[in-house]
Formats: sequence, structure tokens, C-alpha cells
Amino acid sequence: MTKDKLRRRVAYEAARMIYDREETGHFQAKRKAARRYRGDEIRPRDLPSDREIRNQIPAVVDDAEAQKGDKSERRHGASQYLSAPLRQTDRFRAYELLLLPLENLKVDPRIDPAGDVLYHSLQVFELARNSLPYDEEFLLAALLHDVGKAIDPRDHVASGLEALDGYITPRTAWLIEHHIQGMSLLDGTLGVRSRRRLQSAESFDELMLLAECDRGGQAAGVAVADVQEALSYLRNLAQSCGE
Repeated sequence: MTKDKLRRRVAYEAARMIYDREETGHFQAKRKAARRYRGDEIRPRDLPSDREIRNQIPAVVDDAEAQKGDKSERRHGASQYLSAPLRQTDRFRAYELLLLPLENLKVDPRIDPAGDVLYHSLQVFELARNSLPYDEEFLLAALLHDVGKAIDPRDHVASGLEALDGYITPRTAWLIEHHIQGMSLLDGTLGVRSRRRLQSAESFDELMLLAECDRGGQAAGVAVADVQEALSYLRNLAQSCGE
């Protein structure tokens, strides 16, 4: 087996362990997966990166759904705009796998006293739910807007959108893509041309609401739903729309 193929297999197996909750951390999962294939012959530097493991999530979720025999086609609600991978898999489990690593990312208390990025994201979700409780696309943007920080903090927007490709609608993707510009507009630091482009967008009002929620989700000691509760709410919302 070539080194690249072995690396992909280890990444897939590590993603499966996290999906099945055998392991919660990427490092332990890939070390355990490596031992299953080659004992201790794989050197630490040859182990897949956390990003490579996350890239295997769609395949793991697809395989899990195929084993359940879930071949139903979803045709209603937001799902009518989603790509085939999203319609065929449990997207909410994929969201969970992208959200959980955020708990290990601490934020600068001088900037955001919330503590970690996951807690911040759940605060933003709560504020968003209080404002637009039935807008699934907007609520997903609020919950998932920072998932890229666990993938590539240098460009968390692009990396987050790449990981979510096929699992969110174009409207949710647009809100996530422009949420930093929304914050800049809120601060009064956005350029005139960029401001005009945003203001002409169909979801401009929701973008500014997302920016306000993002700004507001920086408190310490605020009661929030946990990841499972947030995703359960969104799942029920999707089902109520006929998905």
C-alpha cells in the first residue's frame, strides 16, 4: 500500500471513530487508526492532518447512511436547494463533527470573554434564534460561521465554506462568507463600494442581524444550548418544512 493511500485510510478510519464517538479528539483517533493498519510503523509526521480527517467526514456520513438503507429523496424546504451529498446524508451529524473541535479553541479574553469558540458560536445561535426562530438558513449561518477556525485560522471563512460545501444552501453560505464584512459595516470601517454591494444583496438585513448576534455573543456566564440541543432544534425545524 502506498504512503498516500495508507494516509487516506487512516484519515477515513479516524473520521469514522469520531463519527461513532469511539474517540472525541483527532490526535487520539488518528493514532488509534494508524495502529489498526500498520501497528506502530507509521511515523507521527506521516499521520494525516486534522483537516484531512475532517475532509473524510462526508464519506463517513455517506457510508453510515447507506448502511441504514436511507435512500429517500428530500424535496421540500431548504433541502430543495442543496446538492446531492447533502440530501443523501445526515448533514446534522456533519455539522456536529465540525463544531465540536471549536471547544478546544480558546479566545483572547481581552477581546471576547466567552472562553472558547464553541461557546461563542452557541451564544450567537441563541441570539439568532431569539430574533428569527424559523429561519433555518440564517440559524445555520449563526451556528456554523466560525467552524473554519478549527481548520485554518488564517482564513477561517474560506476553510469553513470548503468544509461545508454541499451541506448548506447558497444563502447560508453567503451569510457566512460575508459575516466579517457585516461586522466591519457595523463598526463603520467598511469601504463605500463594499457597503453598497452588501446593501444591494437580498439577505442584507439578515447579514446585519448576524453581525449584531456575532458582536453580542461575547459574554461570560451566559446560559446556552449545547451542540446537541441546537442541532435538534434545527433538525426539527427542517422536518417541519417537509425535509
